[in-house]
Amino acid sequence: MPVLLSSLSALASVGRLLARVVGAAPLTRVANAEVAELVRRAGEAERAGRRDEAARLYREVLGYRKNEPTALRGLRNLAIDTRNWREALEMAERLVAQVPAGERARETEWVAIIHYELGRAEVDRARPAAAIPHFRSALRADRGFVPAVLALGEAHEATGDRREALRTWERAVEAQPALPVLVRLERAYREEGRPSRMIALYRAAVERAPDDLALAVALGRVYFELEMLDEAADQFEKVEVRAPNLPVVHAFLGAVFERRGETREAFEEYRRALRLSHAFDWPHRCVACGAAAPAWQERCRQCGRWNALRPLDGR
Repeated sequence: MPVLLSSLSALASVGRLLARVVGAAPLTRVANAEVAELVRRAGEAERAGRRDEAARLYREVLGYRKNEPTALRGLRNLAIDTRNWREALEMAERLVAQVPAGERARETEWVAIIHYELGRAEVDRARPAAAIPHFRSALRADRGFVPAVLALGEAHEATGDRREALRTWERAVEAQPALPVLVRLERAYREEGRPSRMIALYRAAVERAPDDLALAVALGRVYFELEMLDEAADQFEKVEVRAPNLPVVHAFLGAVFERRGETREAFEEYRRALRLSHAFDWPHRCVACGAAAPAWQERCRQCGRWNALRPLDGR
């Protein structure tokens, strides 16, 4: 009898387990349908500009699934729209941990953007020391985030640590010779009266990125401004061979010839420059939406994406 009772008890336990498993399937299907409907309604509310309703619905989704990527992404975007950077950062970091590896780079970029915005907010409050950790976190998320590189150096300068500012920019151009950072370093070296360092900076950048015509032109400009006219002419003529229709090159060549007293050659180069274009800034294009810009900017004015403008190759 005890053996029989024990067997019946075991069977009853198995039966209860089976009942739970069998009964759970319809509930899971219902929950999935409910989540899908909530996501649909939340997206519709977000597109219609009903932010509070969208946020409430996305949070309901997270009540079913704690780390549902669509809901995390929706709440992140809503927080960015309202400049609620703390909440945006929480959602962005959770999202990075959930998405597949192939999507992680794009989501990590948002972590960098949000940290950058948090740093800028501290700078606006005249608290550069508090901004520094955010700019560093932005660069840990995305080493190539040029606005954060510039801002980190400027924050160090604002705290009186000019040496660390220079180190920040120098390390950045050693890893990636971005023209805006080079220009900022050039200004610092100019203020310190270190022309040889300016030249070495651009030469090294051109060697690391030989196909970047914007850097090649910048090196020629530095030669010109330092009155190294032969070196400037040689540099601009090298660029002209690769990109004969760049107005900025002909404008500089005209200026070089003018300073040499070669008036006829100077006028010819000026005429070519004016015939090609009236704009002498280096043109850029957004890698996200393709919008053109006359010069580098932190953010694309067309699509709003940060750190997306790249110099055109001019060919």
